[in-house]
Amino acid sequence: MAGHSHAKNIAHRKAAQSAKRSQAWGKLIREVTVAAKTGMPDPAHNPRLRAAVKAALVANMPRDTVERAIKRVAQGADTDNYDEVRYEGYAPGGVAVIVEALTDNRNRTASDLRSIFSKNGGALGESNSVSFQFAREGVVRYPMTAGDADTVLEAAIEAGASDVESDEDGHAIRTAIEDLFTVRDALEAKLGPAESAKLEWRPNASVPVDGDTARTVLKLVEALDDHDDVQEVYANYDMPDEVMEGAAA
Repeated sequence: MAGHSHAKNIAHRKAAQSAKRSQAWGKLIREVTVAAKTGMPDPAHNPRLRAAVKAALVANMPRDTVERAIKRVAQGADTDNYDEVRYEGYAPGGVAVIVEALTDNRNRTASDLRSIFSKNGGALGESNSVSFQFAREGVVRYPMTAGDADTVLEAAIEAGASDVESDEDGHAIRTAIEDLFTVRDALEAKLGPAESAKLEWRPNASVPVDGDTARTVLKLVEALDDHDDVQEVYANYDMPDEVMEGAAA
């Protein structure tokens, strides 16, 4: 029975991983589709689409799948219409949360997210209720293999970036919104293809959380991220690594 149970656990875990990957790919294809519709359906002439294609390939999505999605848009065969919507609210402990979504039904998505916030001790707010606590900026990300901190910093300065953060997770090169793709192209000429290049929300200040509050905040963020319409979730919590690991356990 122990062996049987172990096999079932492995099968369940594999199924969960497969479902998670399928959901992630669905979100990436949605971004590819929207990007292709908001500009030319050609990555060479559409910076947002190029970034979306790169993100999909980094997530190990087959290139054929990405190209088929772009082709459907180019041929007018894709009739799905998605709105880009930002939702804002608070998690427990006064943590501010921004949720970016691509949805074909605003009422459904708003209702779903309001329920997720409420079930996890938070509250969905009005537009612009928390965004003043964040700054909007471009971020180009590279893995550590792109070079050491000094090499990346020098390339970033030459490219016109505004800031660089390097740690064991990689390099984050920050730019003004309007400079994102210009800086990315300049960096790629020196460092090779970027891991990602997109606009993000960066907290102006962080809210320390601990214990049960930390666990509840992470549970809320994970629930929001699991929603099919949600593309990105940003929150301004400050949580020590050991607390985060314990809360996620």
